[in-house]
Amino acid sequence: MRTILIFIAFLLPAVTILPACSSTGIAIREKMGTPKREQLVDRVDDARDSQEAAKEQFATTLDELKALSGFDGGELEGAYKRLKSKYDRSKSRAEKVSSKITAVDRVGTALFKEWEVELNEYSTDSLRNASARQLDETKSRFNDVLYSMRKAESKMQPVLAAFNDQVLFLKHNLNARAIASLDSTLMDLENEIAALIADM
Repeated sequence: MRTILIFIAFLLPAVTILPACSSTGIAIREKMGTPKREQLVDRVDDARDSQEAAKEQFATTLDELKALSGFDGGELEGAYKRLKSKYDRSKSRAEKVSSKITAVDRVGTALFKEWEVELNEYSTDSLRNASARQLDETKSRFNDVLYSMRKAESKMQPVLAAFNDQVLFLKHNLNARAIASLDSTLMDLENEIAALIADM
């Protein structure tokens, strides 16, 4: 019984936070002193860092694929495992980018919702109107940033699909013919990755 009471006492503050914001994590951080605007800046920075890490990993995976195109024998199974490992890391980085962008979107939505509600708290029309204009401008800039992030994110999937095709082909055809066929698709893949890196 005592354990249940301690649990309820611990849980009660968290439950009172829930109505304040649709996302518990955002509300908890705000309750602990980190306003939504700071959370948004932090999450944009995290998303940018995550995109940079994904870009580097994609380039590393491409380098591994290039090295395989000049493969002249040796331990083919080891070459496959290295490429598969690089692909898996690329996929993981891409998933992390997606989750970071979703976090940016979530905090931005919460921030703008709160701002819109607070417009009704103004008693001075001129200040309310000025704040509403600022809200519109800020929301527009935010949407531009989010659109750019989503655009870069969408370009990762075709590249990952191309990497996956090569990994699967190599897995199912661990022979010299599989290595020779890499040359024909390498140029297309290089162009796709160059475009992805430019967008990031």
